[in-house]
Amino acid sequence: MADTPPLTPDLLLRAYQMGIFPMADSREATEVYWVDPNLRGILPLGGFHISRSLRRTLLRAPLTIRLNTDFEGTVQGCADREDTWINQTIYDLYLALHRAGFAHSLEVWEDGALVGGVYGVAIGGAFFGESMFSRRTDASKVALAYMVDRMRQQGFTLFDTQFITPHLATLGGQEIPRADYQTLLKQALEVEATLGSAPFPSPQELVQRSTQTS
Repeated sequence: MADTPPLTPDLLLRAYQMGIFPMADSREATEVYWVDPNLRGILPLGGFHISRSLRRTLLRAPLTIRLNTDFEGTVQGCADREDTWINQTIYDLYLALHRAGFAHSLEVWEDGALVGGVYGVAIGGAFFGESMFSRRTDASKVALAYMVDRMRQQGFTLFDTQFITPHLATLGGQEIPRADYQTLLKQALEVEATLGSAPFPSPQELVQRSTQTS
């Protein structure tokens, strides 16, 4: 439509604060549409579930966790699948948000290779998770475990996952009505929080802290 405002990083940030987010129908799509689901997916920060298999991966796999060292590679990893909603417009927008300090990637590395991660947007005490990927077993779950821990330590109150998948449900993800989400969002936006730059905990410390708070 001729009167549709251009999709800019500033408009995207305002949309998140209203509770809506963009998607495209496919990688090749030229249009982007707004989504405001009746049921919203969230990952309660006090209810993240580390399964026995994830615990084994955390304690045994030689993985390195990094923040914002390869944001572009993380987005590319998330888009590297047969069906994706990440088209060129969305790709460019999130790179711009990353350069502006709002979009972040938590990355899982193994033997110098990026094997998994999650990226999203942080505003106030809310983190709006956009997508995640794995190139080795449980890598995206490892990324989520470390992201949840970092958010707890830094004072965040809301981890928005947009939708709930079976994958997220096994980790404690929940669906809540739009009105309940809006209440949590309003509260989170009033919180001052950042992901910071402190070193990540050891796997043993992460598992112990998760057990204490779940």
